[in-house]
Amino acid sequence: MPDDQPVVLTTVTDGVAEVRLNRPGSLNAVNDDLFLALIGAAAQLRRDPAVRAVVLSGEGRAFCAGLDTRAFDSMREHGANGDWRPPGATEAAAALADVDGQALGRGQRAVLVWQTLPVPVIAAVHGAAVGLGLQLALGADLRIVAPDAKLGAFEINWGLAPDSAGTQLLPRLIGPDHAMELCTTGRIVSGAEAVDIGLATRLAADPRAAAAELARQIATRNPQAIRSVTRLIRLGAVGRWQEGLQAELDEMNKNVGSDNQREAVAAAREKRQPRFADA
Repeated sequence: MPDDQPVVLTTVTDGVAEVRLNRPGSLNAVNDDLFLALIGAAAQLRRDPAVRAVVLSGEGRAFCAGLDTRAFDSMREHGANGDWRPPGATEAAAALADVDGQALGRGQRAVLVWQTLPVPVIAAVHGAAVGLGLQLALGADLRIVAPDAKLGAFEINWGLAPDSAGTQLLPRLIGPDHAMELCTTGRIVSGAEAVDIGLATRLAADPRAAAAELARQIATRNPQAIRSVTRLIRLGAVGRWQEGLQAELDEMNKNVGSDNQREAVAAAREKRQPRFADA
Protein backbone atom coordinates (compact mmCIF):
# COMPACT_ATOMS: atom_id res chain seq x y z
CA MET A 1 0.00 0.00 0.00
CA PRO A 2 1.41 3.46 -0.86
CA ASP A 3 2.65 5.47 2.11
CA ASP A 4 0.15 8.26 1.45
CA GLN A 5 -2.87 5.95 1.85
CA PRO A 6 -4.80 6.35 5.12
CA VAL A 7 -4.58 3.35 7.44
CA VAL A 8 -8.31 3.66 8.17
CA LEU A 9 -10.91 4.37 5.48
CA THR A 10 -14.15 5.94 6.70
CA THR A 11 -17.27 6.63 4.65
CA VAL A 12 -20.84 7.54 5.60
CA THR A 13 -23.67 6.76 3.18
CA ASP A 14 -27.37 7.06 4.00
CA GLY A 15 -26.69 6.88 7.71
CA VAL A 16 -24.36 3.87 7.52
CA ALA A 17 -20.72 4.47 8.41
CA GLU A 18 -18.09 2.02 7.25
CA VAL A 19 -14.75 2.01 9.00
CA ARG A 20 -12.21 -0.18 7.24
CA LEU A 21 -8.74 -1.06 8.48
CA ASN A 22 -6.42 -0.40 5.55
CA ARG A 23 -3.05 -2.10 6.04
CA PRO A 24 -3.77 -5.11 3.79
CA GLY A 25 -0.09 -5.86 3.18
CA SER A 26 0.27 -6.53 6.92
CA LEU A 27 -3.13 -8.25 7.28
CA ASN A 28 -4.25 -5.04 9.01
CA ALA A 29 -1.91 -5.62 11.95
CA VAL A 30 -2.20 -2.66 14.31
CA ASN A 31 0.73 -0.28 14.50
CA ASP A 32 0.79 3.08 16.22
CA ASP A 33 -0.71 4.91 13.24
CA LEU A 34 -3.62 2.49 13.16
CA PHE A 35 -4.20 2.83 16.91
CA LEU A 36 -4.51 6.59 16.53
CA ALA A 37 -6.63 6.38 13.37
CA LEU A 38 -9.12 3.92 14.88
CA ILE A 39 -9.68 6.03 17.98
CA GLY A 40 -9.91 9.18 15.86
CA ALA A 41 -12.42 7.64 13.45
CA ALA A 42 -14.67 6.52 16.30
CA ALA A 43 -14.44 9.93 17.99
CA GLN A 44 -15.44 11.64 14.73
CA LEU A 45 -18.42 9.34 14.11
CA ARG A 46 -19.57 9.75 17.69
CA ARG A 47 -20.15 13.45 16.96
CA ASP A 48 -22.09 12.89 13.72
CA PRO A 49 -25.86 12.83 14.31
CA ALA A 50 -26.45 11.45 10.81
CA VAL A 51 -24.74 8.13 11.66
CA ARG A 52 -27.29 5.42 12.47
CA ALA A 53 -25.14 2.25 12.31
CA VAL A 54 -21.45 1.42 11.88
CA VAL A 55 -19.70 -1.42 10.04
CA LEU A 56 -16.13 -2.23 11.11
CA SER A 57 -14.19 -4.29 8.55
CA GLY A 58 -10.73 -5.00 7.18
CA GLU A 59 -9.29 -4.48 3.72
CA GLY A 60 -7.61 -7.39 1.94
CA ARG A 61 -7.31 -10.96 3.19
CA ALA A 62 -8.02 -10.45 6.90
CA PHE A 63 -10.03 -8.48 9.41
CA CYS A 64 -7.02 -7.87 11.66
CA ALA A 65 -4.00 -10.05 12.46
CA GLY A 66 -3.47 -8.40 15.85
CA LEU A 67 -0.72 -6.14 17.09
CA ASP A 68 2.12 -5.49 14.65
CA THR A 69 4.70 -8.08 15.70
CA ARG A 70 7.49 -5.49 15.62
CA ALA A 71 6.06 -4.27 18.92
CA PHE A 72 6.77 -7.70 20.44
CA ASP A 73 10.35 -7.58 19.16
CA SER A 74 10.73 -4.20 20.83
CA MET A 75 9.32 -5.58 24.09
CA ARG A 76 11.91 -8.36 23.98
CA GLU A 77 14.73 -5.93 23.25
CA HIS A 78 13.88 -3.35 25.91
CA GLY A 79 12.35 -5.52 28.64
CA ALA A 80 9.65 -4.65 31.14
CA ASN A 81 11.27 -1.40 32.22
CA GLY A 82 12.26 -0.19 28.78
CA ASP A 83 10.47 2.27 26.52
CA TRP A 84 9.15 -0.22 23.96
CA ARG A 85 6.06 1.79 23.11
CA PRO A 86 6.25 3.51 19.73
CA PRO A 87 5.91 7.29 19.30
CA GLY A 88 2.35 8.50 19.63
CA ALA A 89 1.25 6.03 22.29
CA THR A 90 0.70 8.85 24.79
CA GLU A 91 -1.42 10.79 22.31
CA ALA A 92 -3.51 7.69 21.59
CA ALA A 93 -4.06 7.09 25.28
CA ALA A 94 -5.34 10.64 25.71
CA ALA A 95 -7.77 10.46 22.80
CA LEU A 96 -10.56 8.80 24.76
CA ALA A 97 -11.78 9.93 28.16
CA ASP A 98 -11.17 7.63 31.11
CA VAL A 99 -13.96 5.18 31.90
CA ASP A 100 -15.39 5.48 35.41
CA GLY A 101 -12.32 7.44 36.43
CA GLN A 102 -9.96 4.60 35.52
CA ALA A 103 -7.03 5.20 33.21
CA LEU A 104 -7.02 2.92 30.18
CA GLY A 105 -4.28 1.59 27.93
CA ARG A 106 -4.32 2.51 24.27
CA GLY A 107 -5.37 -1.00 23.25
CA GLN A 108 -8.29 -0.85 25.66
CA ARG A 109 -9.24 2.53 24.24
CA ALA A 110 -9.07 1.35 20.63
CA VAL A 111 -11.50 -1.46 21.51
CA LEU A 112 -13.81 0.26 24.00
CA VAL A 113 -14.18 3.49 22.01
CA TRP A 114 -16.69 1.67 19.77
CA GLN A 115 -18.88 1.14 22.82
CA THR A 116 -19.07 4.92 23.24
CA LEU A 117 -20.82 5.37 19.89
CA PRO A 118 -24.57 5.79 20.47
CA VAL A 119 -25.49 3.42 17.62
CA PRO A 120 -24.92 -0.29 16.91
CA VAL A 121 -21.47 -1.30 15.68
CA ILE A 122 -21.21 -4.42 13.50
CA ALA A 123 -17.86 -6.16 12.96
CA ALA A 124 -17.55 -7.93 9.60
CA VAL A 125 -14.91 -10.61 10.14
CA HIS A 126 -13.11 -12.55 7.43
CA GLY A 127 -9.70 -14.19 7.43
CA ALA A 128 -7.79 -13.68 10.65
CA ALA A 129 -9.18 -11.91 13.70
CA VAL A 130 -6.60 -12.82 16.31
CA GLY A 131 -5.01 -11.17 19.32
CA LEU A 132 -5.86 -7.50 19.23
CA GLY A 133 -7.92 -8.22 16.09
CA LEU A 134 -10.21 -10.50 18.07
CA GLN A 135 -10.53 -7.87 20.78
CA LEU A 136 -11.47 -5.22 18.21
CA ALA A 137 -14.29 -7.49 17.08
CA LEU A 138 -15.35 -7.93 20.73
CA GLY A 139 -15.72 -4.15 21.00
CA ALA A 140 -18.53 -4.26 18.44
CA ASP A 141 -22.14 -5.00 19.33
CA LEU A 142 -22.54 -7.70 16.66
CA ARG A 143 -20.09 -9.90 14.79
CA ILE A 144 -20.85 -11.37 11.37
CA VAL A 145 -18.13 -13.86 10.40
CA ALA A 146 -17.10 -15.95 7.43
CA PRO A 147 -17.34 -19.73 8.01
CA ASP A 148 -13.58 -20.12 7.46
CA ALA A 149 -12.56 -17.09 9.54
CA LYS A 150 -9.86 -17.73 12.14
CA LEU A 151 -10.43 -16.18 15.55
CA GLY A 152 -8.15 -16.56 18.54
CA ALA A 153 -6.68 -15.00 21.67
CA PHE A 154 -3.07 -15.23 20.48
CA GLU A 155 -1.48 -13.12 23.24
CA ILE A 156 -0.50 -16.25 25.17
CA ASN A 157 1.75 -17.20 22.23
CA TRP A 158 3.78 -14.09 23.03
CA GLY A 159 3.80 -14.79 26.76
CA LEU A 160 1.04 -12.32 27.53
CA ALA A 161 -2.58 -12.09 28.63
CA PRO A 162 -5.03 -10.15 26.46
CA ASP A 163 -4.75 -6.50 27.49
CA SER A 164 -7.24 -4.71 25.26
CA ALA A 165 -10.39 -5.47 27.28
CA GLY A 166 -10.53 -9.04 25.96
CA THR A 167 -10.41 -10.66 29.40
CA GLN A 168 -13.50 -8.66 30.38
CA LEU A 169 -15.48 -8.79 27.12
CA LEU A 170 -14.87 -12.41 26.15
CA PRO A 171 -16.39 -14.09 29.25
CA ARG A 172 -19.59 -12.06 28.81
CA LEU A 173 -20.10 -13.59 25.39
CA ILE A 174 -18.93 -17.19 25.81
CA GLY A 175 -18.69 -17.75 29.56
CA PRO A 176 -15.62 -17.87 31.78
CA ASP A 177 -14.77 -21.50 30.99
CA HIS A 178 -14.57 -21.03 27.21
CA ALA A 179 -12.77 -17.73 27.70
CA MET A 180 -10.25 -19.39 30.01
CA GLU A 181 -9.57 -22.10 27.45
CA LEU A 182 -9.07 -19.71 24.54
CA CYS A 183 -6.90 -17.25 26.48
CA THR A 184 -4.65 -19.92 28.00
CA THR A 185 -4.15 -22.00 24.84
CA GLY A 186 -4.31 -19.55 21.94
CA ARG A 187 -6.47 -22.08 20.09
CA ILE A 188 -7.92 -21.03 16.74
CA VAL A 189 -11.70 -20.96 16.47
CA SER A 190 -13.40 -21.15 13.08
CA GLY A 191 -16.27 -18.89 12.16
CA ALA A 192 -18.68 -21.80 12.47
CA GLU A 193 -17.48 -22.67 15.98
CA ALA A 194 -17.54 -18.99 16.92
CA VAL A 195 -21.28 -18.92 16.24
CA ASP A 196 -21.79 -22.19 18.13
CA ILE A 197 -20.16 -20.87 21.33
CA GLY A 198 -21.68 -17.39 21.12
CA LEU A 199 -18.52 -15.57 20.05
CA ALA A 200 -20.15 -14.47 16.78
CA THR A 201 -23.69 -13.44 15.91
CA ARG A 202 -24.05 -15.30 12.63
CA LEU A 203 -22.23 -16.62 9.57
CA ALA A 204 -22.11 -15.10 6.09
CA ALA A 205 -20.10 -16.02 3.02
CA ASP A 206 -19.49 -12.28 2.53
CA PRO A 207 -19.48 -10.76 6.03
CA ARG A 208 -18.92 -7.21 4.85
CA ALA A 209 -21.92 -7.29 2.50
CA ALA A 210 -24.08 -8.94 5.15
CA ALA A 211 -23.02 -6.39 7.77
CA ALA A 212 -23.72 -3.52 5.38
CA GLU A 213 -27.19 -4.90 4.65
CA LEU A 214 -27.95 -5.25 8.36
CA ALA A 215 -26.69 -1.70 8.97
CA ARG A 216 -28.95 -0.40 6.18
CA GLN A 217 -31.93 -2.12 7.80
CA ILE A 218 -31.09 -0.53 11.14
CA ALA A 219 -30.68 2.86 9.47
CA THR A 220 -34.31 2.78 8.27
CA ARG A 221 -35.63 2.64 11.85
CA ASN A 222 -36.35 5.52 14.21
CA PRO A 223 -32.83 6.71 15.07
CA GLN A 224 -33.87 7.83 18.54
CA ALA A 225 -35.28 4.41 19.33
CA ILE A 226 -32.14 2.73 17.92
CA ARG A 227 -29.97 4.86 20.20
CA SER A 228 -32.20 3.95 23.14
CA VAL A 229 -31.96 0.24 22.37
CA THR A 230 -28.19 0.48 21.98
CA ARG A 231 -27.71 2.23 25.30
CA LEU A 232 -30.08 -0.06 27.21
CA ILE A 233 -28.73 -3.35 25.91
CA ARG A 234 -25.18 -2.27 26.67
CA LEU A 235 -26.21 -1.41 30.21
CA GLY A 236 -27.86 -4.79 30.63
CA ALA A 237 -24.86 -6.62 29.20
CA VAL A 238 -22.61 -5.36 32.00
CA GLY A 239 -25.10 -6.18 34.74
CA ARG A 240 -26.07 -2.64 35.71
CA TRP A 241 -29.67 -3.75 36.21
CA GLN A 242 -31.05 -0.99 38.42
CA GLU A 243 -29.49 1.71 36.27
CA GLY A 244 -30.74 -0.10 33.18
CA LEU A 245 -34.33 -0.34 34.44
CA GLN A 246 -34.42 3.36 35.23
CA ALA A 247 -32.84 4.11 31.86
CA GLU A 248 -35.59 2.11 30.14
CA LEU A 249 -38.19 4.38 31.69
CA ASP A 250 -36.20 7.49 30.82
CA GLU A 251 -35.76 6.45 27.19
CA MET A 252 -39.42 5.54 26.85
CA ASN A 253 -40.47 8.92 28.19
CA LYS A 254 -38.15 10.66 25.72
CA ASN A 255 -39.32 8.64 22.72
CA VAL A 256 -43.10 8.44 23.20
CA GLY A 257 -44.78 11.20 21.23
CA SER A 258 -41.56 12.46 19.66
CA ASP A 259 -41.65 13.45 15.98
CA ASN A 260 -39.74 10.35 14.91
CA GLN A 261 -41.87 8.01 16.98
CA ARG A 262 -45.04 9.53 15.55
CA GLU A 263 -43.57 9.17 12.06
CA ALA A 264 -42.85 5.47 12.75
CA VAL A 265 -46.49 4.89 13.68
CA ALA A 266 -47.75 6.85 10.67
CA ALA A 267 -45.51 4.94 8.26
CA ALA A 268 -46.58 1.60 9.72
CA ARG A 269 -50.25 2.54 9.44
CA GLU A 270 -49.87 3.90 5.91
CA LYS A 271 -47.63 1.00 4.78
CA ARG A 272 -44.84 3.25 3.50
CA GLN A 273 -41.18 3.89 4.22
CA PRO A 274 -40.71 6.25 7.19
CA ARG A 275 -38.95 9.59 6.82
CA PHE A 276 -36.98 10.08 10.01
CA ALA A 277 -35.02 13.13 11.13
CA ASP A 278 -31.48 12.59 12.41
CA ALA A 279 -31.30 11.98 16.12
